[in-house]
Amino acid sequence: MSVGKIAVSLGRAAQIHYQPLHPGLMTDMYHPDSAYVAWVNGRNDVVTFDLYARLAPFGGSYLLLAGLEAALHFIRDFQFTDEDVRFLAQIRDYDRGYLEELRAFRFSGEVLAMPEGSIAFPNEPLLRVTGPFREALMLESGLLNAVNLATLIATKAARISQAARGRRVAEFALRRAQEPFVVTRSAYIGGLSSTSFVAAAFEYRLQATGTIPHALVQLFEEEREAFAAVAQSFNRYTLLLDTYDPRRAVETAIDVAREYHDKLGHTLAAVRLDGGDLDGDARFVRRVLDEAGLSATRILVSGDLDEFSIAELVEGGSPIDGFGVGTRIGVGAGSLERGVEGGALGGVYKLVSVEQGGADVSRIKTAGDKTTWPGKKEVYRIGSFEGDEVALETEPKPPGLQRLLRPVVREGELLPGSLPPLSEIWEYAQQGLRELPEEYQALTSPRSYPVRFSDSLRALRAAAIEQYGVEPNGRRNGRVRAAPGTAG
Repeated sequence: MSVGKIAVSLGRAAQIHYQPLHPGLMTDMYHPDSAYVAWVNGRNDVVTFDLYARLAPFGGSYLLLAGLEAALHFIRDFQFTDEDVRFLAQIRDYDRGYLEELRAFRFSGEVLAMPEGSIAFPNEPLLRVTGPFREALMLESGLLNAVNLATLIATKAARISQAARGRRVAEFALRRAQEPFVVTRSAYIGGLSSTSFVAAAFEYRLQATGTIPHALVQLFEEEREAFAAVAQSFNRYTLLLDTYDPRRAVETAIDVAREYHDKLGHTLAAVRLDGGDLDGDARFVRRVLDEAGLSATRILVSGDLDEFSIAELVEGGSPIDGFGVGTRIGVGAGSLERGVEGGALGGVYKLVSVEQGGADVSRIKTAGDKTTWPGKKEVYRIGSFEGDEVALETEPKPPGLQRLLRPVVREGELLPGSLPPLSEIWEYAQQGLRELPEEYQALTSPRSYPVRFSDSLRALRAAAIEQYGVEPNGRRNGRVRAAPGTAG
């Protein structure tokens, strides 16, 4: 493959999450099927969907919203190519008129969203999508794909960064990441300081960092020879100590560091430990380096680290200056040892309102803990994380509260300012994390953040449950009627 083709391939890889080759097919099969049923029956009412998560990931109390940029690109680019339409015609016996509608498909509605980098909480709408039913429905899977993984990874990164207590954390996730560009971008939003993934560092203008692999040490006959090769190659360099015996290797590293500082002025900037007894080895290495006059040489560690293991090392006073996190951030892993679930956010996209006769008529799904909150809603924040309030759009804005949902799409077009640069998203996220009280950031058993649902919203939900839901005896209620409207 030529260099030119490699460059093109990397560029396409970086954009694949935003611009899939077949955006119209970025959906589950039941969406075009359901849209077809609505088309056959002449139903394309204007509806509203809420995108939200029922639970915060990793047993925590909050979510760090990420993926909004990808979601908005998806909305902008969603369309069916001629090839897409031909494919759908091959696998389903759709009417030609419906296929022609798909060929002309563009989203024409509006979207409100919390800004990317927002601190949010369970059951609050992160996005509110309003538009003709067939259009809004088709967006479900692509929006969830964009927001679920990115928010999961950003939240994981925020927890890891919080556990490190100011020490730098590098993201090393490429080789095991499910969506490597999404992981790098989201990890940066969450507070990780650099990435080993060179293409993502190029794409997002991030700091690229790395040390050396065990394979380079093993290439040479002697460990000292390998260390010397590194020391003469770079003005500032890092040595990996645990290919064989880290406590012996640090003595070799010191010897090499002295030689090449005298010869070339090169500096041993850091040493890395990649597993084993990280705390014990770090303490030994720190003592030996200090005794050798190398107190400025930093100690970095890696090896299946997560927020829990990092917190143990930091709280135990281990003399570690920085961490590298790979698999656990790359897949948004939980912790089997601590019974913490991970791997998915579980965000959902639920229909909450249908416009009929000039009024918004609420819709609800009744399913125990999964029962939805009907109606078009707003989310407000009280002070600096004193609590949030979810209210109906028709209710007056509570005085002094901050509105969290902001318009980002109107009449199908992205609004100016809806795609801020990544640096601004990072700054907004870090400001929110600094302001979020520590009791809500605890890694285990955090305090539950107060989210209040307005009295009017609660009354609407109760009425909808009564009409659509299940009585305490388990029998269905009587005749299903439209739930009360939210207008007026």
